[in-house]
Amino acid sequence: MPENISPEQHRAEVAALNHEIYRLNVRLNEAERSQIPDCRDPFGNPTEYHESQTDYSDVLPQIKYPGYSIPLDPQFEERKRLKRIYAVGGGCMLAHFVLSDYITAAIYLLIRKLVFAVNPDAAAEAVTKYIYRSSILAGIMMIVYIITNVGFARLGMRLTGTKSSDLYKTRDYTPGKAAQYCLIGVFLLMLTALIASLTENIFSKYGYTTDVMDMDGIAVTNSGKAVMLIYTCVVAPVTEELFFRGMLLHCFSKANQRFAVFFSALFFGLAHANLPQFTLAFTLGLFLAHITLIHGSIVPSIVVHVFVNSFSTAMSELKLKGSALILANEIVLLLALTGGIMLLVFRSGNKIPATTPAQTRRGLSLALATPLVTITLILQTLYLFSLIFDAPVLNTVKSFF
Repeated sequence: MPENISPEQHRAEVAALNHEIYRLNVRLNEAERSQIPDCRDPFGNPTEYHESQTDYSDVLPQIKYPGYSIPLDPQFEERKRLKRIYAVGGGCMLAHFVLSDYITAAIYLLIRKLVFAVNPDAAAEAVTKYIYRSSILAGIMMIVYIITNVGFARLGMRLTGTKSSDLYKTRDYTPGKAAQYCLIGVFLLMLTALIASLTENIFSKYGYTTDVMDMDGIAVTNSGKAVMLIYTCVVAPVTEELFFRGMLLHCFSKANQRFAVFFSALFFGLAHANLPQFTLAFTLGLFLAHITLIHGSIVPSIVVHVFVNSFSTAMSELKLKGSALILANEIVLLLALTGGIMLLVFRSGNKIPATTPAQTRRGLSLALATPLVTITLILQTLYLFSLIFDAPVLNTVKSFF
């Protein structure tokens, strides 16, 4: 140590050097972190809802490397992993589409055998009529919805690593927004009802009908009506949201949220297997998927879905006449107009995410290159139109399912 430097000065210089080394290390770490893409926003898309996005590093682990840039076109391993996720969504949708009818038929036949075992002399027509008119068939439908919607939703989430607890962590959701969304639901219900009516008028001119849902004589007893009410207003909305917005939306939004909004809504519409309900389900599905991404939860979509189904059921069940009917129509019109205004307000501040060029190459084109997705889309579309046109070629699909 030089004689002209005191121990205190030496210690001060060492401390200053250590501090400078620490400061430079901090800056170096910050620089390295700034080069690592955000795993929830690897495509640098500011329009997406990143808090609702999952970690993309399980599809492309390289994004964690400093300085790594995602290529415009997905390479083999990334394509394979993405197609596997899309295949899970398409496969669960296909299994849901096929097995729901078989499960319903199996439970129905089992109950028929039990009825005949208890009453061996009963006429077959009387037994069928009893099952249809009572709460039995409605109960079967409710059981099947629980089995298929919840079962395949849980299966899809397990295969893609989606935690069910993440579906209910709602953010920035208030009673005011809940009311706004429900009013928007009323507007969409009335708008699509008008579109469906116009569509039916067009088809009827050529001898066809879009009204292929024959529910006459089903669940006409008090117990049957009660089960149908629970099924329509609670079970169906809750379990459908778990399947379509909880599982399917998450599968398809892995790389492209805009694609996921439209594609999950398309499958939601096709699942209803008739054109009038497709119009409502697709339109409403777009909105439900959007608010699910905004709030990171299926809770807001469940609330809207329950409200819309309950509102629609109340409109169809209330047998109003005269001044009461006029007043009810005026109230519905007022609610629908208010909902239309609320939709404009909502859309002014909330846009469906845009896509980057890299995301476009990982959305629709890659999903359609996944056999399970394409097969499911084709079969459900053919089935929908087979019910309308009753075409011989399409009847093959209808008779098979």
